[in-house]
Amino acid sequence: MNGPGRVVVVGSANVDLVVDVPRHPAGGETILGGDLRRNPGGKGANQAVAASRSGGADTSFVGALGRDEAATLLRRSLEDAGVRTDAAQDVDAPTGTALITVAPDGENAIVVAPGANAHLEVGDRQAERIATADVVLAQLEVPLDVVRAASRARRPGALLVLNAAPSRELPDDVWAGVDVLVVNEHEAADLTGGRDASGDARQAPEQLAAVLLERVPAVVITLGGEGSVAARRGAEPVRVSGVRVDVVDTTGAGDTYCGVLAAALARGVPIADAARLAGAAGALAVTRPGAQQSAPAAADVLALAEDRPSADRPSSRPAGTSRKGS
Repeated sequence: MNGPGRVVVVGSANVDLVVDVPRHPAGGETILGGDLRRNPGGKGANQAVAASRSGGADTSFVGALGRDEAATLLRRSLEDAGVRTDAAQDVDAPTGTALITVAPDGENAIVVAPGANAHLEVGDRQAERIATADVVLAQLEVPLDVVRAASRARRPGALLVLNAAPSRELPDDVWAGVDVLVVNEHEAADLTGGRDASGDARQAPEQLAAVLLERVPAVVITLGGEGSVAARRGAEPVRVSGVRVDVVDTTGAGDTYCGVLAAALARGVPIADAARLAGAAGALAVTRPGAQQSAPAAADVLALAEDRPSADRPSSRPAGTSRKGS
């Protein structure tokens, strides 16, 4: 495919209220943190910024914003990254807000107040923009009806990439519209019913991928610093190696991964190679604070990806994985 590829991200936009903490508080506990930071965020907006800035795609954002100062902050951040916002909606609800604590090791805990995101709809303008995309990228911080409508609005041949986060059960009609599913190991275990009593996945990522391939044509399971597994029907899954970096803040790193993956797929890049580019982008993102601010430049992503091995390790698909996802 020639050109940068066209990505339309359908999803959430939030203002992130971030505080550094010595550790995440337990239930009923109060702890003192650092200074409060107010940053642009939301899974959809983060992924749109990454698709444009880090992935080099022609990117549009379809989301809902309140009529408030927070919406101005988010539009400015999106547009500064080269994202088109003319298909975003203004609604009579507060712009979404995320409350985030960040521990010294960079791990975060997040609570989201959806606000305007819960009022997103796919109208004529949004459907027209979605129909121009090579890849439509959606998440689950917006109503499922929005994901359904985005799927219906695609042109023939366009891919729907679903980042199934936050984790939730998916109805059959939503599964039917997904071309590429992107989940972390915990979300994959939720979708396959594969958690043990402690909440950890009972199966290896390759096994989880095999189960999910019974529902979708392709799946990417992200494994944090360990890399990812990229799998598609009719081929052996590929274990994509991780990149070791000094972690500062993991907020938005998964969104950076998804945005770059979608941008690469929009250019026609094979899924394992797209996952390698996305992994490089996610690694660079965790070395910087914030969500949208941490999305790296496309040239830096390409440079890091080119320093990695040109081929990753195929994984033999384990037997005994015939169970359907939920």
